[in-house]
Amino acid sequence: MRVASNQAAPPNQPAESLSKDRRRSPAARSEPLAAERGAEPPYLDRDDRVALFRFMVLHRAIEERGVSLYKQGKVPGSFYDGRGQEATCVGAAFALGPADPVCPLIRDLGAHLVKGTSPRAVLAHYLGRPGGVSAAREGNVHFGDATLGVLGMVSMLPDMMPVAVGMAMAFKLRREARCSLALFGDGATSVGDWHEAMNFAAVQRVPAIFVLEHNGYAYSTPSSRQFVVDPVERAAAYGMLGVSVDGNDVEAVFDVVRQARERALAGGGPTLIAAHTMRMHGHGLHDDASYVPAEQLAEWAARDPIALQRARLVALGVDVETISASVTAEVDQATTEALAMPLPDPATATTGVFCDGEAIPMGLGLAPWSGFR
Repeated sequence: MRVASNQAAPPNQPAESLSKDRRRSPAARSEPLAAERGAEPPYLDRDDRVALFRFMVLHRAIEERGVSLYKQGKVPGSFYDGRGQEATCVGAAFALGPADPVCPLIRDLGAHLVKGTSPRAVLAHYLGRPGGVSAAREGNVHFGDATLGVLGMVSMLPDMMPVAVGMAMAFKLRREARCSLALFGDGATSVGDWHEAMNFAAVQRVPAIFVLEHNGYAYSTPSSRQFVVDPVERAAAYGMLGVSVDGNDVEAVFDVVRQARERALAGGGPTLIAAHTMRMHGHGLHDDASYVPAEQLAEWAARDPIALQRARLVALGVDVETISASVTAEVDQATTEALAMPLPDPATATTGVFCDGEAIPMGLGLAPWSGFR
């Protein structure tokens, strides 16, 4: 799988320099992909490629249903979706083993699904029902199931990066063959916590993977107004490898994270991966994204991650329409079940908010990739 990266460079060498135009232009940045040249991608069999497609379709379908429910007044608070970014979180999580935890953010529903969170639990969470992931104790984007190795996010970005580094440090001290993965946006790289996490991870050579969802905007502020040097180049300053990848190519994202995981488990330390993608909607449904040039959205729409993977599967003779129909049916059923759940009892509002006694140990999630079977 071809990616725009400096994977052959040692950690103390600068990462690939990306101009502002190349950062925002998928056409200028992308090289011909192995699958588009007719070659079989390494490490992925046919079932893997179908699974990657289905997880992305499921991600989008659940969020589209969430938007619909929100507009009906059934989802409290605001609503945030990851349309256009499904390949980054799905591909990254697909490369993780069952004992590898992930710290997703607000556009990373696919990571939850890959690790085993059910559509029913997600939709019930959106609706504020007790059967949801957080048992109606958290807002609609702040959720995670630690029993599956998915750590729920907080809004102060990038606070989950130090959490991922702390877990990785524990794995190193206990000599466990595990790594942690944190996802974050380019705006988070301007906060001090990000730099502290990067420095500590590199100094201690912990088994951590940092995936930057480089969508070009921190809310409404474009990357060109945030920094002059692309964040992936900062990796060299901290002494770790920096890699750039087409974040809309789920197979390329999988492969680069797979390599980062192997390097981390072998003692090679952390990796910063810049996955170039695009947020196709506003920051949330309250944001119309009118500040994004229409031609920029059109350019990225032509590189829709689901459409790219669908084309690959069609070329292999896969019945993608049946897969999509099964996803629709699954989301319909999950929605029906979530809406049928009773609303939470106000008398239990403080129950389960604070930990009483010993915390529940972090559990194992699913690992769908054939390489873990």
